[in-house]
Amino acid sequence: MKKYLLDLKVVENSLLAPNFSLLKLQGEASLPSMLPGQFAEIRVDDAPNTFLRRPISINYVDRKDNTVWFLIQLVGEGTKRLAALHKGDIVNVLLPLGNGFAMPDRPDEKLLLVGGGAGTAPMLYFGEQLVQKGCRPAFLLGARTASMLLQLDEYSKYGDVYTTTEDGSYGEKGFVTQHSVLQQQSFDRICCCGPKPMMLSVARYAKAQNIRCEVSLENKMACGLGACLCCVENTTAGHVCVCTEGPVFNINDLLWQI
Repeated sequence: MKKYLLDLKVVENSLLAPNFSLLKLQGEASLPSMLPGQFAEIRVDDAPNTFLRRPISINYVDRKDNTVWFLIQLVGEGTKRLAALHKGDIVNVLLPLGNGFAMPDRPDEKLLLVGGGAGTAPMLYFGEQLVQKGCRPAFLLGARTASMLLQLDEYSKYGDVYTTTEDGSYGEKGFVTQHSVLQQQSFDRICCCGPKPMMLSVARYAKAQNIRCEVSLENKMACGLGACLCCVENTTAGHVCVCTEGPVFNINDLLWQI
């Protein structure tokens, strides 16, 4: 898929939680095609100690406004600088990168989209694209506490939303694999993104239930082009770069201890 190096304008940058910012960027020309699960490498300007671009999942693409959204977790100088951008600022972005989630073969396929923490980000665009294909997914979103469950109103536009929090402050208390929806409903496929322990747990559940499962890995990706070898993962095909061969993988292709 062709990659584009674009200068995009900030049209909105809002703090959704103390450590999460939603950055919306607009292009002068029509934005290129992007697939759910792909990501961008965003250049960080005016940050003396930040030399590398930051890999950020594509959260949503609004074709009406010609904007692409990025849900950014603030963990270091680079991401905090992105959260400090103002309306009208210009941001240099390389996109779309990597491979996305597989789209369903039929509209009645039952998909469960599972996200935890910043890993909820790609599930919003995926949900919207599934609805475009006539498929209505369910979302299972987990966080440590209620304040870290983000964009729930947006997700509810595209499917039923189920939530867990570790402290029980919202939704069911516990982890995503403990949610009652997994006992009450059956699914044809599970797609997941989030912390590795969560994805491993979801993968174990899917394997035990013989459910097709894809996960989006969050390995460190410095270049996004497979040149720096920072994001290598061991798979059935050997060691591959997550940024070019993923970030989405079928769990059967990963040499995880499931």
